[in-house]
Amino acid sequence: MENTASVLPLVCKIIHIPEKPSFLPHLQPTVNVLASVIEPKDANTLVRKLNKIAPLENLQHVKRVQKKSIDGGKPQLSLLLCMTVGNDCMQYEILELVKSYQLSTFITKVCKYAATSKEEWDEQCKLWPTSYHPPTYNISGITGFSEEESQSVFGFMRHTINLATSSIGQVVNAAVIVDPSTKQVIASACDQVISSASLANGVSKEGSCSNYLENLKASNLENQQTSLLDGSISEFKPITNNVACVHPWQWALRSSGCWHPLRHAAILAIEYSAARDLKLFPDHKALSPLKRQTIEESGFQSNGHSYQSLRPYLCTGYDIYLAWEPCAMCAMALVHQRVRRIFFSSPNSSAGALGSVHRMQGERSLNHHYAVFRVVLPEEVFRNKVVDGKTSGSG
Repeated sequence: MENTASVLPLVCKIIHIPEKPSFLPHLQPTVNVLASVIEPKDANTLVRKLNKIAPLENLQHVKRVQKKSIDGGKPQLSLLLCMTVGNDCMQYEILELVKSYQLSTFITKVCKYAATSKEEWDEQCKLWPTSYHPPTYNISGITGFSEEESQSVFGFMRHTINLATSSIGQVVNAAVIVDPSTKQVIASACDQVISSASLANGVSKEGSCSNYLENLKASNLENQQTSLLDGSISEFKPITNNVACVHPWQWALRSSGCWHPLRHAAILAIEYSAARDLKLFPDHKALSPLKRQTIEESGFQSNGHSYQSLRPYLCTGYDIYLAWEPCAMCAMALVHQRVRRIFFSSPNSSAGALGSVHRMQGERSLNHHYAVFRVVLPEEVFRNKVVDGKTSGSG
């Protein structure tokens, strides 16, 4: 699902990153299965037996029976027996069924993965029927953004990129937590993985943090204008050296110890959000969404305070904007914080946890799931900030 802002002078897009990779209809991965045409009167019996002796554990989205209309509209049923392993290696119980019901087997293809959209599902069913379960959660934006919502998202992302490029000669990751109901910034932070002492004093050549500025000035930024937003991180290694989520293991490589492994932008923004809540609501406990709903429905008031004045529960219902796709550590921290939506601008091909390398939002074992969007801004939004920083720093 894409949203494009037509009123902007340069094209901006908001792209939903689904829980599982999407495939072009003709490129969906398939596997071979063994099937047979069956008599309709035998369908229920055969399905029950096969579900016991050969359950489709890795193909639970695939239906056992395919129904077609043949000459004169007569229905024809085909039954999926099992994954293809060759007739010589056919499971004994299935071989007995084939003999008992005098089945004539054939090999066909089914789609390997469940459909992530109705369009994918329509294409899958042309091979063999599958089931499709649309997202059960109702998070604003998955089905599209209004023009007003889009402009708000683009505005917060520009603010995030401003933070990411605010240090002269440096690009780091930045995080901005927003309450979408009020469009208020709750907390913001940048990477602080490099200690200020290390920047001031310098260290060994290999681990020198203070050498970064000189290395950046020496690099030809004008020749590196392909785009910081297209995922080609390797081409911009001199620029992204200090982006913590792009290099989550950098702390282990720096013998000097100047790189802190945990002070990523998202982690710090969470910390600042918690500190804000404690300051604004010092005498109130944070309640889970379920308890808050119970209090709201009962109209409860305590000491003159209504349920609205209770301290927020973690970051429930909030959005977070990130210049770079977060690493696994930050993505998991955002799960624990009950963030509602994550927006990022640049993919993270080396360690991204929301589409580039992993898809944390699709991990079914987790007890919270957020919606993820990539905000594609014009190249100039990011590039000009870096070039301006370079010019300011060289003066």
